[in-house]
Amino acid sequence: MVLELHVWGPAFSLPSIDAQCLATITYLSLVLPKDAWVLIPSSDPSVSPTHELPALKNGATWVSRFRNIVDYLRQYSDGEWDLDAGLNTLQRADNIAFSSFVESRGQPLLDLSLYVTSRNYYANTSPAYGSILQWPNQWILPPQLHTAAKTRTDHLGLSSLDLEAIEDQRKREHSAAVAAGHVPKNFIPKPKETPTGLLGKSSQQNQFKLEALTAEFFEPLEEILNAKTYFLSEDAPSSLDCLAFGHLCLALVPDLPYSWLRDAMKAKGSQLTTYTERMRTRFFGVVDVQRALAGTSTETSPLPWQAPQRASVGKVGYTLLNTLADATPIVKDLRAQTQIREAAESPNSGLSADESQAVSNYARGQKRDVFVSIAAVAGGVAALVGYMVHVGLFSAAAAEEWTEEEEVGGVGEPEGGLDLKNLEHVDILSAAASAL
Repeated sequence: MVLELHVWGPAFSLPSIDAQCLATITYLSLVLPKDAWVLIPSSDPSVSPTHELPALKNGATWVSRFRNIVDYLRQYSDGEWDLDAGLNTLQRADNIAFSSFVESRGQPLLDLSLYVTSRNYYANTSPAYGSILQWPNQWILPPQLHTAAKTRTDHLGLSSLDLEAIEDQRKREHSAAVAAGHVPKNFIPKPKETPTGLLGKSSQQNQFKLEALTAEFFEPLEEILNAKTYFLSEDAPSSLDCLAFGHLCLALVPDLPYSWLRDAMKAKGSQLTTYTERMRTRFFGVVDVQRALAGTSTETSPLPWQAPQRASVGKVGYTLLNTLADATPIVKDLRAQTQIREAAESPNSGLSADESQAVSNYARGQKRDVFVSIAAVAGGVAALVGYMVHVGLFSAAAAEEWTEEEEVGGVGEPEGGLDLKNLEHVDILSAAASAL
């Protein structure tokens, strides 16, 4: 049976815009015969039950994420498709440790370079997604990925790379100052700052932080490589090479307006630069995005491409419905808890039995709390509406009775001035509204 590898589509003359996908493509290129698998740039996480890419399909079985795919291929082939089979005990321990290092340090740098840096995102990354995504995902997914990348890198304190966030913050500060009376609104204009000006104000602070972050990533990898052909061995690549190569490709190859990450890699990792260019020539070549999306392999990119299926009307409707559901507050919370529970209970979650059970129970409890809150609000609203109807009926009967008396006796206002009974109703109604 031919295995299907679904990935985020090609960009920047690379076979994928995602580091994990590039790592998985490299791994399959090394361990599988070319006729044993196909590469599908579906660029749609919903094709996989876990809603993650890369995703490997083998019949009815789906496996997502690089490390899970590596483990599955090893078990499925009884060790034949295991790139790490020749590693000794020490090398296996290094493989695990260094792989964790690459993922934890490399992905935040890619997030900062491709997504958080506004000049790069709007000029290159967003158009790249537009060319590989089908409608309506081309309008839905890029903003979600952009927001997720900014959330993952908030702790690094480099939000000043996001010019849009800087401008929004400046506007908020200006509005707050006007509201507090500190800035005369009619006398002090609000100039539109240019990207150059905004970058100039924070360039020194950014430079120090970026220098530290890039040094913490590139310098250890440069030391690990240490003039060897591959990271752990002189003879053959390992899964660590695939993972590191996937991240290094996206650091070096994209031609971006603000190329701080590529410049840092060339300055701090000359061996890494040579290594990445050599590996790219061997495995990827130069990828033509349109030919790859059409499922056509070329001499410069011999990967086993297969064109993704066009989205059906039902698929488009399903996508739009999910987007609407995710924009609805209560429904969004319920869906989030369901996804957490399903991910925790998945065999590929990477969690122990106790951890999986704990996360699943937490998700169920959170979902139950949402239903309890909905029921409480619904009950309060029903009680209020019922009381309003009850008071309204009695008021209508009293008004009708009063009209009859007026017609018969010509009585004007009721004797005694204020109707204390009606005041009592008003007080009760106000108390009920306050309780809600």
